[in-house]
Amino acid sequence: MKMYELFDINLKERELLSFIGAGGKTTTIFKLAKELKNLKKKVLVTTSTAIFYPEKDEFDKIIVSSSNDIIKTLRSINRGTITVIGREISSENKLLGLSKETIDNIYNIDIFDYILVEADGSKRKSIKSPADHEPVIPSRTDKTVGVIGIDSIEKKINEENVHRLEEFCRVVNCKPGDTIDEEKIYRLIKNQKGLFKGSPLKSKKYVLLNKVDNRILEKRALKIVELIIKNKVTINSIIVSSIIGEKYHVFNESLMGQ
Repeated sequence: MKMYELFDINLKERELLSFIGAGGKTTTIFKLAKELKNLKKKVLVTTSTAIFYPEKDEFDKIIVSSSNDIIKTLRSINRGTITVIGREISSENKLLGLSKETIDNIYNIDIFDYILVEADGSKRKSIKSPADHEPVIPSRTDKTVGVIGIDSIEKKINEENVHRLEEFCRVVNCKPGDTIDEEKIYRLIKNQKGLFKGSPLKSKKYVLLNKVDNRILEKRALKIVELIIKNKVTINSIIVSSIIGEKYHVFNESLMGQ
């Protein structure tokens, strides 16, 4: 199965996808972008927060500009390319993001076939809960992909393993020092202030349970899927995956009885 099929991407329509959460957002975005490029699509990768500066083989053109006229520079973009845009480069070699309003404007001018947005920061940890100012999701988002690294299972809930520790404990009703398990991840997904906080109402929701790199983690991930299905949480699709290993198991709306 191709990655664009995981997210039900219609190859005949434009789409804006926002990726939130933790545990593989950037890797997922660039693998998806490459697939769409190979299908001769114009792909924009950007962020409304920050991402590490991409490797040279991950893009065809990169634009770093804080100018409000950035849209004027996009008219000459060729088909079958990946363009990366940010407003500046930080001292940590991070590409700092555009405002969500600018991203909406780029979507509206109909230059790119697909816009892939990293809309949340995670400090390279596998699980997080958003702070008050997060995530930063453009209003024109068609699909919101919430990412959780299943390698966080059985780890202690502390600053080392969880991004936004205080918010996480509040959302999943736990305390520092507890252990991450399936129930806590389920609570993170279903809570309105959890994984999908701020997702546009019309945006379809996809849960990506990533880093499922062995049979033990697969069984743990499937328990989370069971909880979501049993409790009829409003999710369009759940993907149990190893993005790096290119292994995917999809649970869609029909299986969830929606």
